[in-house]
Amino acid sequence: METIRLEFQPKIKAKILELLSSFSSDELKIVQEDPDFDENKRKLDISLAKIKDGTAKFYTSEEINAILEETISKYEN
Repeated sequence: METIRLEFQPKIKAKILELLSSFSSDELKIVQEDPDFDENKRKLDISLAKIKDGTAKFYTSEEINAILEETISKYEN
C-alpha cells in the first residue's frame, strides 16, 4: 500500500470521508495523523537549517560516549 497526506478545509471533510468510504478496507485504510507531526516537522526543519548554514554542533562517537557515561554516572547513585 501507499500513503499520502491530505490537507483540506474542514468544510469538505464530510465529502472526502464519503468518497473514501466507498472503497473496501482491502483497498483503503484511513490512518490517523500523528498529533505531533507539525511540531516534529518544525524541529527537524530547524535542525536542517542549522546543518545547512554550518551552525549545527556535531559530536564524534567518543564524545557521545563520554557524555553518556557522565550522564549515566549522575543517576547511578
